Amino acid sequence: MEEPLVSLIIPNYNYARSLGLSIQSAKDQDYPNLEIIVVDDCSTDGSLEIARSHGVRVVSTGTNSGVATARNTGAAHARGSILFFLDSDVALRPGAVRAAVDLLAAHPEAGAVCGMYEPEPLIRDSLVEECRCLQAYYWRTSSEGTVSFLISAMCALRVEVFEEIGPFNPNLRQTEEVDYGQRLSRRYDLLLTPVIRGFHDDDHEMWPLIRKIFTRARLRIPLYARRRRFAKGFETASRSWASLVSLLAAVSLAAPALLGPAAWLLPVLLLCTVIGLDFGMYRFVAARRGLAFMPSFIGVQLAFNLTVAVGVVFGVVHWLCSPSFRRLYDRDRTVPSVAPAL
Repeated sequence: MEEPLVSLIIPNYNYARSLGLSIQSAKDQDYPNLEIIVVDDCSTDGSLEIARSHGVRVVSTGTNSGVATARNTGAAHARGSILFFLDSDVALRPGAVRAAVDLLAAHPEAGAVCGMYEPEPLIRDSLVEECRCLQAYYWRTSSEGTVSFLISAMCALRVEVFEEIGPFNPNLRQTEEVDYGQRLSRRYDLLLTPVIRGFHDDDHEMWPLIRKIFTRARLRIPLYARRRRFAKGFETASRSWASLVSLLAAVSLAAPALLGPAAWLLPVLLLCTVIGLDFGMYRFVAARRGLAFMPSFIGVQLAFNLTVAVGVVFGVVHWLCSPSFRRLYDRDRTVPSVAPAL
């Protein structure tokens, strides 16, 4: 029996640096019945020429509209019975597509299967990126199984499931995968599995990464206010507490000036609490990279935790003051017009 056609869809906007690696990893898959579609969201950095040079099918969103619209456009052009979404800064491990097809066949109750990043970055650039990749790896591997958070950078689902759940919300330029995961997990299991793996080229500069983390934390508030529970998976209660305690630790740095040198004990205790709330991650990083690496990792992770807490605070204030922000995830989910192939 012929294996199902898989449409591997790579949305792209200005990822010339990693797009070629992403496309090549798709071309190197051992799955024989595969079409590759690159959806260019009107890039300005030469991405389009890179995609064309690889001889894959290339389509355009027509106007710069965001990754949700790019994925929807790719799905509209797809001929396969299985959609495999792959971000343009992710390169697949060999066998990833076949593993996804086999998992969907073995688990008909699963609406989608999502893969995990390796602990090393696709392109090694900075200490910040290395810390981020280690954190992402541990959080995902510790959440293996059924989750409610779609890892849209590396996931596969049947076309009929995509049609039933509907397209990604094109009004969301960020957190579209959070919205989609919630919608999908109401009707199906959503599996996070280590048998689908890839390397991620994460942000390598602190400020852009901090800005992204802040924005995503803020934009999650309307969804969490409606859901009133944590996502099933790596967004655990203990990790949320770690972000809050990180904020308290930052505020407590003023204590010694007000209360004297003995008050330094307070931020130290709060720092130990932060580490204890996600101790498995710190133990994993220490075992993998050694104790000399830990001050850097702890410092970067504290910055991430603090950013999440500040983003949540801003999001709550925004939610309280803005009716339109409270309705962020209630807007019409329309399918964008499909531009012709390039």
